[in-house]
Amino acid sequence: MNNQKTVLRDFIVKCLEEKKAENINSMKLEGEVPLADYVIFASGRSTKNIQSIGEYIALQLKHELKCNAAVEGLKGSDWILVDAGDVIVHLFHPEAREQLKLEEFLTKK
Repeated sequence: MNNQKTVLRDFIVKCLEEKKAENINSMKLEGEVPLADYVIFASGRSTKNIQSIGEYIALQLKHELKCNAAVEGLKGSDWILVDAGDVIVHLFHPEAREQLKLEEFLTKK
């Protein structure tokens, strides 16, 4: 089961790299947060860019891994969330990422 989670995480990171997402950061949450085992943060260059990345991830998950991911914030948002079950992806416009500081929130204990 853990191997499937790692494969899912690695697949999403590969998709992010293919679409030239920036500042990709994957964090293991297993056992710390009940909603997912991994969270991935990445930035795009514009709202259209993060929208494109979010759509691409969702389509690739559906076609390649037969995984239906929920996507929130696709229409003109500075922050898009892709919920792939065991892996949550946060896509940000760089200014929104800096302002929200979700990574810092998750690393503080």
